[in-house]
Amino acid sequence: MNEQKSIEMIEALSNGNGASGFEDEITTILRGYGEGLGQFSEDCMRNLYLSRRQNCGDKPIVQINAHSDEVAFMVQAIQPNGMLRFITLGGWVANNIPAHRVRVRNADGEYIPGVIASKPPHFMTEAEKNAPADISSMAIDIGAGSAQEAVRNFRIRIGEPVVPDVAFEYFPGRDLMFGKAFDCRLGCAASIQTLRELEHEELAVNITCDYSVQEEVGLRGAGVTAGSIKPDAAIVFEGCPADDTFSESYMIQTAIKHGPMLRHIDKSMITNPRFQRFALGLAEEKDIPVQESVRTGGSTNGAPIHVSGHGVPTIVIGLPVRYIHTHYGIASFSDFGNAVRLACCILKALKQEVISGF
Repeated sequence: MNEQKSIEMIEALSNGNGASGFEDEITTILRGYGEGLGQFSEDCMRNLYLSRRQNCGDKPIVQINAHSDEVAFMVQAIQPNGMLRFITLGGWVANNIPAHRVRVRNADGEYIPGVIASKPPHFMTEAEKNAPADISSMAIDIGAGSAQEAVRNFRIRIGEPVVPDVAFEYFPGRDLMFGKAFDCRLGCAASIQTLRELEHEELAVNITCDYSVQEEVGLRGAGVTAGSIKPDAAIVFEGCPADDTFSESYMIQTAIKHGPMLRHIDKSMITNPRFQRFALGLAEEKDIPVQESVRTGGSTNGAPIHVSGHGVPTIVIGLPVRYIHTHYGIASFSDFGNAVRLACCILKALKQEVISGF
């Protein structure tokens, strides 16, 4: 794996603007980094598909999924004073939202800076100071002084996406990446990198990657891609919330720098136990560090994929990310590399008889 090229790809994807329903910029970036690896196509939802160049014959189809959208916001209304009311796209905690920079897309397609503002403490009553954060009391300040100025000079209009304004950073000596949208741009990069690593391998399966839209607002895109691909097995790359900064030591199951996480269960899927044990066994055999988790909440695109068609054996390879669904994420490049290694080992080991055993 070429670390520099991988980091460049992760940086471009992380910095890109891709709110749920507005993933076009990310699709363009993915097309650039996937050039030469296979055939691209899109559907009416703007899900992106990449069929491996070496696909041939009547082989089982393996779907490799990652979602291209990120948790973000949308302009709901323009207040008389030029401030912008907004709604959330995806799961946010209100306390994490104010006092951060954002980028607001305007009518010209330009992303302009703004700040998520709330009433200063100097003007708050004691009751307001002690009240829980409420998105309805927040607004985005782009610097306009009136609604007319926001529309005429800033070209603001309702229904436009708003994304966190965060620049990617990599610290190789500490094996750390800082940035936004690691859920699931790390997964998108891992999918592309997996195809790169397998470029000269002869496999017993055909591979179609999909970069599905609108995962953060209800796993919508993957329901379409699974129906289009009709896979015999599936691997879902996902940026997963790390639990190593708040859990008791014996409950830590998704720590950064400890390898990808394979979850046995979450709110929407019981992972196919035979495929799961197959993957865990390969990780042990190949000395790839992995973690296992049992989750009571959360969902991934594995949910719609595993119940599509006649049922699809599906596993989730999670890349641990601290502070997921906030402006800033912290992740490890070594976890990214080991997630790709594991996926490559699985794909090289899969064949019809193995998949039938799942």
